[in-house]
Amino acid sequence: MAVKIRLARRGRKKKAIYDIVVADARAPRDGRFIEKLGSYNPGTNPASIVLETGKAVDWLLKGAQPTDTARSIMQHEGVMLKKHLQVGVIKGAITQEVADARFEEWKESKTGRKANAADTLSKQKESDKNAKLDAERKVNEARAEAIAKKNAPVVVEEEVSEEVSEEVTEEVADEAAAPADEAETAE
Repeated sequence: MAVKIRLARRGRKKKAIYDIVVADARAPRDGRFIEKLGSYNPGTNPASIVLETGKAVDWLLKGAQPTDTARSIMQHEGVMLKKHLQVGVIKGAITQEVADARFEEWKESKTGRKANAADTLSKQKESDKNAKLDAERKVNEARAEAIAKKNAPVVVEEEVSEEVSEEVTEEVADEAAAPADEAETAE
């Protein structure tokens, strides 16, 4: 009997959640299974994975073959590394304490990377939100200025234009007199 570690779909339409199960290769995807190892929810950001690593390692050591997706999930969670280290212990290449220490070291570095990724994601969301608010604020200010200009009293503009026209008239008169003075000095 060929045993596979694979995903079994559950959840509603377009909101899939998968169980990570050990099943006979001949059984249907969502049908009979031997043991449930955990669950995988790709709908969250980042995807949430709950996996019993001890059981998964035991099944891998017994010869269960994971599908591509199940293998990827187990590598992400460190099950494949733990299996690799356990094979080294069985062969006598390393001791159990060394294997456990290496796995814990990997697990700590993985936790740090997950925390950094989550921080980066939250900072990116916050900066995007602030940028959108700033853009909206600028649009609202421009709209308010346009409304204020439209509703401004017209009388103020006329007074200014009268003063400007008087100044322009005086300048034109001065300029007209200036060429006459130049002509007299030239003679």
